[in-house]
Amino acid sequence: MQPTVSASHPVRVLEIGGSHVTAGSVEFTGTDHRILDRQRHPLDPAQDAHTIVDALAEAAKRLVPSPGDRWAVAVPGPFDYVAGVSLHEGVSKFDQLHGANLREALAAAIPAEPSAFTFVNDADAFLLGEWVDGAASGTRRAVAITLGTGIGSSWLADGEIVSTGPDVPLDGEIHFCDVNGVPIEDLVSDRALVRGYLARTGTTVDGMRELAARARGGDRDAHEVIDTAFGILGRLLTEWLGRFGAEVVVVGGSMTGAWDLIEPALALPVPARPVSDTERSALLGAAFAGLGSRPDAGRDATTV
Repeated sequence: MQPTVSASHPVRVLEIGGSHVTAGSVEFTGTDHRILDRQRHPLDPAQDAHTIVDALAEAAKRLVPSPGDRWAVAVPGPFDYVAGVSLHEGVSKFDQLHGANLREALAAAIPAEPSAFTFVNDADAFLLGEWVDGAASGTRRAVAITLGTGIGSSWLADGEIVSTGPDVPLDGEIHFCDVNGVPIEDLVSDRALVRGYLARTGTTVDGMRELAARARGGDRDAHEVIDTAFGILGRLLTEWLGRFGAEVVVVGGSMTGAWDLIEPALALPVPARPVSDTERSALLGAAFAGLGSRPDAGRDATTV
């Protein structure tokens, strides 16, 4: 059953990724919604804070905002989602934003009221969007996993994001977990897969896309690297899914293009549903949070 949400004005949304910002306006009327004016723009996460804020503001202005608009911003951590302040440092993207108050900076640049902004963890926005209208619709307890350069996660119970407690990993982030003392992202990530194949064959591949193509072409080493890595992730997830009582796992990120190889290796105990358009889900979920239904999407100031 979909939640019923109505708003007199669309919510303006910015979805910030590692190399892009997508802007859009989301209208809610009961159980219906529409994403309007969806526009994707390039974004260089290595630029200085002023340049990044300018790029975000320019994307926002293309939505032709008006006074009184509500704004939702989906952004990866580490980030203080309550204050709107970047905590990025040493994570290879957005490091120059560290300490920048995006609430104040975007409000001044668009312009808009600082109080109009809601900041949402990107994985939480993805899961909320899939719960509002997607692969997690109608469920009480759902989990999202994003597979790309790293691993993201989000946990939802009765429409609320859960990021604390004994039934979820630290801060709701599976990437904080380790297996036999080794961080999970050192075992399952784009770089880990490339490293694993190099160790077996002495050959360097250009990420998961090439590795998957080799596996489909009959390369046994490529297949075993994928099986081993995602088998490890599957066993780790199975433990947490059981604790949480998850009914479904929605999976997003660039690696879903190799879902035919990943799904059998994961061997999860609940349905796992890949989502090809995670950007749409994030826009919808961030807008839902921006209405005030989920003011901080369950993440506190220390979430990373």
